[in-house]
Amino acid sequence: MTGGPWPSRWQCAGTRWDRHGPALVWRHPLHGERSSPLTPDRSLSFTTGPRRDCVGVRRGARHTPCPAGAEVPASAVSAQCPECARLDRSYSVAADTRTDDPRPYDVYLAWFGPELVKVGITAAEREGARLLEQAALSYCPLGRGPLMAARRAEAVLGAALGVPDRFPYAAKRAARETPPPPERRAADLAALHRRARGLGGLPESLVPAPFGPVHHDAAFHLDRVRPALGLVQLVPGTTVTGRIDAVAGPDIHLTSTDGRILVLDTRQLAGWPLTAAAADAPTTAPVAAWEREARAPEGLF
Repeated sequence: MTGGPWPSRWQCAGTRWDRHGPALVWRHPLHGERSSPLTPDRSLSFTTGPRRDCVGVRRGARHTPCPAGAEVPASAVSAQCPECARLDRSYSVAADTRTDDPRPYDVYLAWFGPELVKVGITAAEREGARLLEQAALSYCPLGRGPLMAARRAEAVLGAALGVPDRFPYAAKRAARETPPPPERRAADLAALHRRARGLGGLPESLVPAPFGPVHHDAAFHLDRVRPALGLVQLVPGTTVTGRIDAVAGPDIHLTSTDGRILVLDTRQLAGWPLTAAAADAPTTAPVAAWEREARAPEGLF
């Protein structure tokens, strides 16, 4: 990012969303963690370092660096080495290996595009940040309860409503470029919400939630999202420069200095040491086009 060079040991840790919006997270072995807000019209200009390293494991406010300092593939979506990934999933709600979490959980329906609606759960205390991270354009809560009740409800609702818990991320990107208005999304969610409320077999400890759609048009600046040429591919010693147009989930939509409309996936940015580049430097990173009509099930994440 512009605004001052980052020391070589500062490592990008990807994007984090909170009530203030999205920010790039940085970690340093001595100076801890910092963040850079990702706001529209802000300049983005950086050059990647010689290699991409594992980001280690973060649980709550505690971060454990990768003990091996392992290198991870430049093109991988995950910025963890296999050992850190195993450790991360060994005590994880997402991986169903943490069942003793006492916090209440929300069950939700998330709308990403036509025929792209999923059911999921998130800790209630996160107040919807998980839906911002996933790049849901709209969502509505279905109920709240203990973790295992929420998990049971997620499985029952997914099967009964015929909605999955994941699908290809490329489909989310394609749908984001020309989304229907919030009213259409709300109608889709309302129909599924009514069906969900009429189902049997849900845990008694799950407290049903009234229909209340939430739309992320303003948070994502959807009015600034335009059809992109493709996805930035990061390799060692490559430069990306441009202006931020919008941010949705982990994706930065930007206009490069040569006028190209690009998308930068910050999950693939995580792990790289970055240094500031001149604001008018050319973007040298390769760009890969994606098939907008693709709906194949491969590459789920």
